[in-house]
Amino acid sequence: MFVLIGIGILFFSLILGYTMAGGKIGALIQVSEFIVIGGAGFGSVVVGYSIKGAMGMFTSCIALLKGNPYTQAKFLDLLRAMYGIFVTARKDGLLALEKHVEKPLESSLFQKHPALLSNHHALDFFTDTLKVVIMGGTNVMDLSDLMDLDLEAQHEEGMKIPGILSSVGDSMPGFGIVAAVLGVVITMQAIGGPPEKVGEKVGAALVGTFLGVLLAYGVFAPLAKATEQIAKGEGQYLSCMKQALVAFARGDTPVMCVEFARRGIEPDVRPSFGELEEACRSQGKGDGVTETAKAA
Repeated sequence: MFVLIGIGILFFSLILGYTMAGGKIGALIQVSEFIVIGGAGFGSVVVGYSIKGAMGMFTSCIALLKGNPYTQAKFLDLLRAMYGIFVTARKDGLLALEKHVEKPLESSLFQKHPALLSNHHALDFFTDTLKVVIMGGTNVMDLSDLMDLDLEAQHEEGMKIPGILSSVGDSMPGFGIVAAVLGVVITMQAIGGPPEKVGEKVGAALVGTFLGVLLAYGVFAPLAKATEQIAKGEGQYLSCMKQALVAFARGDTPVMCVEFARRGIEPDVRPSFGELEEACRSQGKGDGVTETAKAA
């Protein structure tokens, strides 16, 4: 929603200032310039990142309309989910988790947290690591290194779309100049004609430069930053899991495991200790955990 608001403010300000100075909106509507710049930008993405990369860019931009999904509520739900799983392991033993991590979509523990179930990257990261813990024979340092490898790969994947948007934004001024040069070529062909026609063609050529600069700094650069923030949020979501899983493998209590995870969350979206305590208490009641098990 804020993406639409921001872009709306951008274009409203430009149009308002332009018309206040006596500019005509019709002069900016140059379909041929849009085709040249838009087609060149799309083609460069296909060449550098394939059709899949181009489609991923459009999908990610549309997803921005929903806002950043990594909110405080989502992190709190993750902490609750991990607490419930760790308590089950403390109560019934590690082998009790095997059926849950093998088929998480059918697990009664995971089904209580649809946000986690719908995040396939995070779910695979969490369940695959728990499988390693259940198998045993891996020390905490090796487990941490193993998760770091996964986190690095996930980070590289998450930064692809911001990289594509940034690359396209960087190229927009150049494509705008290309469109302007083509407009000048057309203008040269009209030399000797009516002066007003020559003026129109010069204006149309300049629209290309205007569009290139506007799209670069007003659209693609902000979109790249917005998608980068979501990628960072996903990275922090996975890092939160890592902190809890390392503490769990070390033998810490369920409460301490999720507290380690909570401390690693960015302060703007970090649940308070009281909120975590209340969430754990409600999770314990929902799972039928006794006070003795919760105290453990």
